[in-house]
Amino acid sequence: MSSKAGARYAKSLLDLSKEQNAVEEVKNDMVFFEQTVDNSPELEAILKNPIVPLDKKQGILQGVFGGKVHAITESFLKLVVNKGRSAILFDTAKQFVAQYNAIKGVVTAEVTSATALTEANKTEVIALVKKELGASEVVIKEKVNPALIGGFILKVDDKQFDASIASGLAKLKKEFAS
Repeated sequence: MSSKAGARYAKSLLDLSKEQNAVEEVKNDMVFFEQTVDNSPELEAILKNPIVPLDKKQGILQGVFGGKVHAITESFLKLVVNKGRSAILFDTAKQFVAQYNAIKGVVTAEVTSATALTEANKTEVIALVKKELGASEVVIKEKVNPALIGGFILKVDDKQFDASIASGLAKLKKEFAS
């Protein structure tokens, strides 16, 4: 779920980091923040809980990220928490990375396969996505789903290419049924 507020906050942070020549550092901080919250459902629950006092949230964020992130990021986190908007911080981080990627021509390709991809597979996927979408850089997010039996599903933005054996079998079954 993405919010308009999260997108606006992300754009403001991106603009500020451009002015301060710290775009790369802040982008790395937002990725770090996103991964930290992703791996800690408790932290996400605290940020979204309106009952937890703002100073407690501030202290927790300071304890987790203090000294590990750029000064802009630290100030931004404090500001958003003090405004009582800590619930949108996770979304803001995701939006920031998405906006950064759009500016830099970075595309994320989600590849779901029956087994882990080899380096050769990854290189092939990157080359294909770069060629088809004209991306300057491709980031691969890999998922393994043995139910696919074989093959893969490639998803980039709102486009999906399904070359899985499970999908092929489902189509065959449908054709025989009719």
